[in-house]
Parts: sequence; C-alpha cells; structure tokens
Amino acid sequence: MKSDIFCSMDILLYVAASYLAFTILVFVRNWFEFRSLRKVTSFNPESKKAPLVSVCIPARNEEAVIEQCVTSALKQDYPNFEVLALNDNSTDNTTHILDKLSGIINNLHHLSGKPKPEDWLGKPWACHQLSEQANGEFLIFIDADVWLDEDAISKAVSALQSSDAITVWPKQHVVTFWEKLVIPMIYYGLYSLLPAKYVEQNPKWLPWKLRNKLGPHFAAACGQFIAFNRKAYDAIGGHTSVKQEIVEDVELSKAIKRHGLKITMFDGVGTVHCRMYRSHKELFEGLRKNFFAGFGQNTPLFLFMAAMQFIVYVLPFLILFTGNYDQQLFAGTLIALILLQRWMMDLKFGWNPLLSLLQPFTILWYEVLGIRCLWDHYTGRKANWKGREV
Repeated sequence: MKSDIFCSMDILLYVAASYLAFTILVFVRNWFEFRSLRKVTSFNPESKKAPLVSVCIPARNEEAVIEQCVTSALKQDYPNFEVLALNDNSTDNTTHILDKLSGIINNLHHLSGKPKPEDWLGKPWACHQLSEQANGEFLIFIDADVWLDEDAISKAVSALQSSDAITVWPKQHVVTFWEKLVIPMIYYGLYSLLPAKYVEQNPKWLPWKLRNKLGPHFAAACGQFIAFNRKAYDAIGGHTSVKQEIVEDVELSKAIKRHGLKITMFDGVGTVHCRMYRSHKELFEGLRKNFFAGFGQNTPLFLFMAAMQFIVYVLPFLILFTGNYDQQLFAGTLIALILLQRWMMDLKFGWNPLLSLLQPFTILWYEVLGIRCLWDHYTGRKANWKGREV
C-alpha cells in the first residue's frame, strides 16, 4: 500500500515537472519578448504633427483614487491631449471630486454617465459613452485606480505608430499582506502561460488554414490601460462589440485579431502604475467577478487548471516533507525552479521576494476562489461590484 502511494507521488512529480518545463520555456521567451513601454522612444512632435489623444477614464464610486488618476493624466508631457472622466452614477464622493477638478482645469471634461441599459454591463457602457464624446485620433482607456508617469502618453502614441492597439500591464503596487500574496500570481500566470509574441502575431506553427481561425484565441489584454487607433476601434465596433462581456479587455483583443489588426502588449514598469484593491474583501470580490469568466466559463478547462496548479505548486512542498529521499530531491528541484521564476518577477516589478515562499498558500487561496466562482455559476448567484451585480 505504501509503495503504491510512493509510486503515485512519483507520477505526480513527473506531471509537475512536465508542466513546469512548459512554463519555463514560455517564461524565458516572455522575459526577452515582453517589451516594456518605458523602453519605447517618446513621440517626437517635431517630426510630425502630434495627433490628438483622448484619455478616457470610467469612474464609479472611486473617491479614494480618482483624483490621483486624473491629475496624473493631466500632467503629461505630450503636447496635444484631452482627458475625459465619466462619472458612472457614483453614490460616493466621486462626483464632488470631479466637479472640483473640472472647475479649475480646462483640459478636463467631466461627463455624467447615462443610466445603464439592461443589455449592457457597467464598464463597457461607461467606455462606450466616453468614446462617443472623445475627439482624439487615438483613444486611451485607463481605469480610475491607475496613475501615469508624465511620459506615458507620449510613449503610448509612439507605440501606436506601428500597432492598431496596445495594452499595458501596469506595475502593481501591493501594500497589504493579501495584495502581496495574491496579486503577483496574476502576472506570474501571464508570463508563464502565454507567449506575448502570440498576442501580437498568430503562431507560425499553426497550419495556415487554421491560423486566422485559431489565432484570436491567443489573446490577452489588460483593461487598466488599453489604447486604440480610432479607425481600428471603430472597425471592431468599439465597446458595443463587448457590451455584455465581463472580461471585455480580452474580448477586445480577440476582436482586434479577428479583424486582421495588430495589438501589442507592454509592461508598465516606470510608466503606468496601479493599485487594484485595498482590502481582502475588495480583492476577493474583484477577482470573483471575472476569474471564471477569464476561462470562458469552460468548466472542464477550469477544473483541469485547478488540478494542475495544485499538483505543480502545492504538491512538491508537501512531498518535500513526506516523500522518500529521491522524491524530496526531485520536489526540491521543482521548488527551486518555481522560486527562481517568482524571484525574477519580484525583481522586475519590485515585489517582496519573501512572499514567494508562500506560493502554496497563494494557490490554495485561488482554489477557494475557484470553488466560489463555480458555486456562483451553477447557482446563478452574481458578484456585487461597485454597487452593481456582475
């Protein structure tokens, strides 16, 4: 009986090693191919006329962050831009803050959001209204919890000279214990599962007849900062095309690719910043609304990934203390490789590397979140976010 258990542990370790080998290959590739917006040369207005840029900020109940977001957007070194902030029927102090700012700053347009139609979700509806009021040749949508360095817009415009759309993954500022534990795993998953190059161009190893059909599935985007050439935005139907999508950013990326257009991903270290959540409750509810949706609400895929995450990132730590010598050595090697990747990410984004040692607890937190998401899905319950059901 005991030998059977050890045999099963051996098999699971080989499964973990195979999965980890794949993630390492993707991670190494992304380390070199996932470009930083900081390294893009700023747009030179002397070379040609600077096109008008519309910075669009949807805001609902954002009193804690909206002033920092808006003021950073207004302090750009780019010579030709407007900032539009849409108050999406807020019930907190957001309205007062935007009124105050728009009263003293001419370049800020404070818009009042219309009531949300039944067939729209809140964020796409707010972004759609912003797009209708924006005059820019380029549209940059940022979340209210984002703030920008002064050259962010200039670098984005420069990047948009060779791409129909760009998306930037901000440097995430994590303060509380739960933020430090949970948020970095989002970026670790991004860097270790999908080559950034495949978002920009379809994989060349796909048969050419399938390339256009399957290519859009290799899509990713971060709605905290996503920007479009206006012609490309209109060509895909703008936010109207994703009006009922919870993960509207990824769906916009898919739409760009389906239309034969180009989207490029950047990291925002040194240019774009964000603090997504400020408490454990916010963190859990914020991810609860889109975690399962991020898998296309595909239950078999969701369960498969949950099992693999446990086998790869939790089981080796358990075997390190319970297995025989060879298994402990094997598990220790896997753990070292996992921590090496995590520490590289911590170095890049300025996170505390000691928290990476708690990787198993991070995974277990996500497993609990996943159970809650499945419960919501099959019982018809919905998450509540910013005073609305999602």
